[in-house]
Amino acid sequence: MSNGEIVRFLVVLGATAAASRLIAQQVGPEPITTYQPLPNAAAQPTPGQFQGSVPQGQANPNAIQLTLEDAINRGLKANLGLLVSEQADRETQATRIRTLSALLPQVTAGVTTTEEQINLRTFGFNFTLPPSVPFSFPTVVGPFHYQEANAFAKVPVLDLAQLRNYQATKERDKAAQLNLKDARDLVVEAVGNAYLKIIASAAQVVATEAQVTTADVLYRRTSDMKTAGVSPAIDVLRAQVELKRQQQILLAQQNQLEKDKLTLGRVIGLPLGQKFTVTDPTSDAPVNEINDDEALARAYQHRSDYLAAASAVRAAELAVRAAHSQWYPTVSVEGNYGVAGVNFGSSHGVFEVQGALNFNIFDGHKIRADEQQANVGLTNRRNDLENLRGQIDYEVRSALLDLRSTAQQVDVAKSNVQLAQDTLTQARDRFAAGVADNLEVVQAQQSVADANQNLIAAQYSNNISRVELARALGLAEEGIRGYFAKH
Repeated sequence: MSNGEIVRFLVVLGATAAASRLIAQQVGPEPITTYQPLPNAAAQPTPGQFQGSVPQGQANPNAIQLTLEDAINRGLKANLGLLVSEQADRETQATRIRTLSALLPQVTAGVTTTEEQINLRTFGFNFTLPPSVPFSFPTVVGPFHYQEANAFAKVPVLDLAQLRNYQATKERDKAAQLNLKDARDLVVEAVGNAYLKIIASAAQVVATEAQVTTADVLYRRTSDMKTAGVSPAIDVLRAQVELKRQQQILLAQQNQLEKDKLTLGRVIGLPLGQKFTVTDPTSDAPVNEINDDEALARAYQHRSDYLAAASAVRAAELAVRAAHSQWYPTVSVEGNYGVAGVNFGSSHGVFEVQGALNFNIFDGHKIRADEQQANVGLTNRRNDLENLRGQIDYEVRSALLDLRSTAQQVDVAKSNVQLAQDTLTQARDRFAAGVADNLEVVQAQQSVADANQNLIAAQYSNNISRVELARALGLAEEGIRGYFAKH
């Protein structure tokens, strides 16, 4: 190669390198941080979703026996609220993994074949050389081609904003797991309420059936006495009206019982159309006495929703620190290694290593806006936590009051049922002896019916107060099984 050709080659090479630098400058530097405000937490199930489910399996043509334990286990597999909470937990895990990926090395590889021609005038190279120069300056370089096979690595050495972001997502992940446990408690509560409602409705049906039988006996006896001429027609009409009234009440309560069964089926995901029977889990054993302070301490220790809210506050605090950390420098290392040449047969090893220290000088107040947004989220999470603390205080105290009151109501109602039965017995004896008409008997029967209804309502309220106390303490799964264990 002559000296003129060498000079010409070096000029073209320099011009090409200059053009490449101009292209790189047009592309611009990468952002100095990969910080992004955390997305909103995954949507949690609504209260109404805990009354729904995804039906499981096919209906059995025969009625199945369903205990409270069986119903709870089915609900924990099929309840819609729990299924939604499980998916929210998975979504939060995905966010945590995505945030972690920004802190880990990124390694890629690629093989390229390039065919290129460059117009130097595009980049301002438009020289006219004197005639005495033995060569001309080209305005077009190429076409030329080359092939490369490279492995690329990017290692974030220090990025405090992303590190704080990742720590925040870990707290959110913890909160999501606690919300999932709280969702289990809500399912147990919903199943317990629905199951106990069936028990109360079934008891009302049984009590009303007994009243129908009693009213029918009175009607027949009054009719016989009228036929014998010892009772007026008004007594027969009065007995017949009472019989019809009790029959009407019975029909309404039987219908309500079937609707209550449908409600339980929806909560626990029974196959559509599945018939079932229930067993009364009511226990006469009193709940161990617990004072308000001890109950509240236990609730704050075990309530998953409260612990989740506390984790959400910690996540919000870390999000504030992440936003502020954008002011700190970031350090990263990038590099690649491979082979390059006109073709792979004549290739040679190539590599590049680059370290970068980047920091913000002026960003148009973006960081200030990120900090303000993060602080708003922190304030909201703290308010949510304090509101939940007050709600737990109310729920625990209310549940304890209901439990103590309903236990006393059950005792009073049982005594009242016995008194009403004694009154009915005396009224029947007086009617049979002819010293009173059947109005006294009808009124005594109504007193018995009212006393039985009051007893059923008191027992139902006492059962529900046990469920609500277990939920208020954050021990729904363990508590309900303990409160309704047979002794």
